Amino acid sequence: MQRLILMRHAKTEPWSEGIDDHARALTPVGHEAARAMGQVLKAEGWTPAKAIVSTARRTRETWSHLSKIFGTSDMVLEEDLYLAGERGIADIIADQAGANSLIIIGHNPGLHDLALSILREAGSRDHQAAIRIAAKLPTGAAVLFEAEEDGAFVPARFRLQNFIKPKDVMPS
Repeated sequence: MQRLILMRHAKTEPWSEGIDDHARALTPVGHEAARAMGQVLKAEGWTPAKAIVSTARRTRETWSHLSKIFGTSDMVLEEDLYLAGERGIADIIADQAGANSLIIIGHNPGLHDLALSILREAGSRDHQAAIRIAAKLPTGAAVLFEAEEDGAFVPARFRLQNFIKPKDVMPS
């Protein structure tokens, strides 16, 4: 069995003129959300063996919180993941031969587009989660996919298992 987690970075300071997008940091709420999401993913048994993380500050900060919770995951910074589109992200995943549990921490719209593409090809075990994903992939959200058999990444093999947003797991 293979698992794939697509996760958008946690809440980030707003972009404005003169701020380098690549250097935008998480907000205090973003830091809290990343910790909460890591705890929930681990509690659900979704600890990845490997993490592919965009080089942007906000994704690295998100991973920093998750890695403290997951502990044993290998991490690779991937420059091409920064603002990558659906095809670029799929190509990065396809290069991860032998990874049985993988998390990708990146950006929209590429992650959202890839999640929707996988849903169209493979379907879902949770119709309500699929509807929620179609509407939006908010900051800090994680989309959990699973394939019954090991092998190369082929989107049609992965079915949606769950969709978790920080709002679902953080106290109000």
